[in-house]
Amino acid sequence: MAKKRLQKKREATKTAAPKTTTPVTEAVTTEPAKVETKKVEPAKVETAKTEAPKVETKKVEPVKVETAKTEAPKVETKKVEPVKVETAKTEAPKVETKKAEPVKVETKKTDSPKIESHKEDTVKVETTKTDAPKVSSLKPAAEIPVRDDDAIYCERLSRHLDELKWLYCELYQDNPYVTMHLNDLLTVLKKFYDMRSNDLKESDIRRAKDPKWYKRNDLTGMMMYVNAFAGTLSNLEKKLDYVQECNVNYLHLMPLLESPKGRSDGGYAVADFRKVQEELGNMDDFAHLTSECHKRGISVCLDFVMNHTSEDHEWAKRARAGEREYQDRYFFFDSYDIPSLYEQTCPQVFPTTAPGNFTWLDDVHKHVMTTFYPYQWDLNYRNPIVLNEMIFNMLYLANQGVDIVRLDAVPYIWKQLGTNCRNLPQVHTIVRMMRMICEIVCPGVLLLGEVVMAPEKVVPYFGTVDKPECHLLYNVTTMASTWHTVATRDVSLLRRQLDIVAGLPRDYVFQNYLRCHDDIGWGLDYDYLENFGIQEVPHKKYLNDFLTGKYPDSFARGELYNDDPRLGDARLCGTTASLCGIERFGFEQNEEGVDRAIRYDITLHAFMLSQSGIPVIYSGDEIAQLNDYSYKDDPDKAADSRYLHRGNFRWDLAENRNRPETVQGKLFPVLDKLEHLRMEHSVFNSDVPIRTIDTWDDSILALVRENDDEKFIGIYNFSEFDKVAWINEDDGMYTDLISGRELEAKGVQIPAFGCFWLCRRKK
Repeated sequence: MAKKRLQKKREATKTAAPKTTTPVTEAVTTEPAKVETKKVEPAKVETAKTEAPKVETKKVEPVKVETAKTEAPKVETKKVEPVKVETAKTEAPKVETKKAEPVKVETKKTDSPKIESHKEDTVKVETTKTDAPKVSSLKPAAEIPVRDDDAIYCERLSRHLDELKWLYCELYQDNPYVTMHLNDLLTVLKKFYDMRSNDLKESDIRRAKDPKWYKRNDLTGMMMYVNAFAGTLSNLEKKLDYVQECNVNYLHLMPLLESPKGRSDGGYAVADFRKVQEELGNMDDFAHLTSECHKRGISVCLDFVMNHTSEDHEWAKRARAGEREYQDRYFFFDSYDIPSLYEQTCPQVFPTTAPGNFTWLDDVHKHVMTTFYPYQWDLNYRNPIVLNEMIFNMLYLANQGVDIVRLDAVPYIWKQLGTNCRNLPQVHTIVRMMRMICEIVCPGVLLLGEVVMAPEKVVPYFGTVDKPECHLLYNVTTMASTWHTVATRDVSLLRRQLDIVAGLPRDYVFQNYLRCHDDIGWGLDYDYLENFGIQEVPHKKYLNDFLTGKYPDSFARGELYNDDPRLGDARLCGTTASLCGIERFGFEQNEEGVDRAIRYDITLHAFMLSQSGIPVIYSGDEIAQLNDYSYKDDPDKAADSRYLHRGNFRWDLAENRNRPETVQGKLFPVLDKLEHLRMEHSVFNSDVPIRTIDTWDDSILALVRENDDEKFIGIYNFSEFDKVAWINEDDGMYTDLISGRELEAKGVQIPAFGCFWLCRRKK
């Protein structure tokens, strides 16, 4: 009899706003910085009805869900009949499979491929000849060479086919229809390649010839929610001049696919992977936006939510209606016996707002796995249909012009009883296959892995040099260590983190940031901190107290997210400007304090821009946008304090960016200068080595980057006092790129919360 002790998860609790009652230290005549958020009314956009390509798979024998055995299964490779590859002429691949109903792929705007099934034991993949097309040197100058798309595809496929087959068959070795599902995958890959536009194919070719295109110093990113920044996709397109004024050529758009209002988790509960949220526009608007971005040299990044779907997704609806095939795409259980075993080893993501990893469904009398929120149902990647169709969804988005696919919550996608269901080997197998599939179909597309884990768990998602996985990873530990340094004024941990990153292969590229749409979690190196007598739980409390303004004389203003008093594991929310003190001192009308906070804001951005990798600024940080407390008045947002730093973009403040007497006029031009300096100096390329040097002061960090042409020394003061960086680089005169001042790299006097970018040319 099913146990019903696990009920629907509790509603999110409200978090009170921090008090800002610090006494006024100095009277000034300037107006205080106001924390106001204007409501942006999105422009009405009429959306043409275009049906998304839906991937429907007729019934095959259901995938069995693992039983209650707690021992992790041994990884043994069963005998799998080899996949034969026959070369033929330029016809599209025909797939012959075992007796089974085929997978039908229905697409918007274009006809989906139909997969024919026949009786056959082996997989036959017919491909075009693999010889590269020969270009005659005797052609007239005016004649443009014709691109042989089939030959290009065949060459890419042949490069990866053996490994792709091996990994797929190993992953699904226990599935009796593995060859059929592999055939389905290979057939539809070619169809998505054929549907890819000419412009995108040309971009793929250019980027394939220049594999370091994303590793140079000329990329600057910006993250934003479309609705908060511009209201609609069409309006965002009209705002691209401003985006370019911010030196942005890497536009990271937060989730914009269809998700149910009030149960969207900020867009991460996707109801349709091929449909844009109605209020933003439609998929045609999105494709038009990406096309315009490409004309301006802007690459577009979009979230791809891999781990789960919304309970409003078609698969979930059909599962809820009792269709076994669709229940097998999730984790459904009749009783709580097996879920209880999972709960013994799986940590909770949101222990206060969404406790547990399962949700009881009264209407179907079953438990479903919900690692995040009750309305987000975990996908069962043990079912090859799930993997295939999610890959098809990813390729569909790539064909709409997405250049960087952000793999959301990727460590969670494989579940195995008796484990913590995090970072399992099968996850890396899947990511490796996705990397190869992109290199086959759309090699100009990058994979950005969202791996918010301990440092030792993050790096493996790069794969190896020979078998790479993600192109990019979030430098989450450096970000968290930066805010740890802000609160402690001690650079020891941050320096250690930089040294670890510096020791990694230069091929590994991180996405660096100070803030993003998410909270700041305190996944720090506590084993190292214990050497200084620092214990994890009380230290987290100190960090949160300081950065929420509860600690005496703290300048920071933030709020807690998912506060769990039992574990002391709350996370932090807030904009960069508010965490640096601009909010507090503006409220107090303390002009000197505001100027100091602006200087700190600049220093933190300068540090981020000097790291190895791609710098990404969160929209609004360039104009010192403050916390938006109005989210508490919105019933759909009030329970989620992350909306504190997701407020509507303040276009009224942006107008001040050229007025030197304003906060924006003091911040925006300096960030602009730093971004241009980074683009002008090759020493900031990702493949340039980086190292830290002693400053003989715990509050001052110094890093060195050096190539054959230049030597760069970045010096950053995390203290509220003027200091001396006791470095001794006795190799000539340097120029501070920020001020233009000439000085030696010896005993450098640095103001409170200030920084220097010292550079010396060697040639």
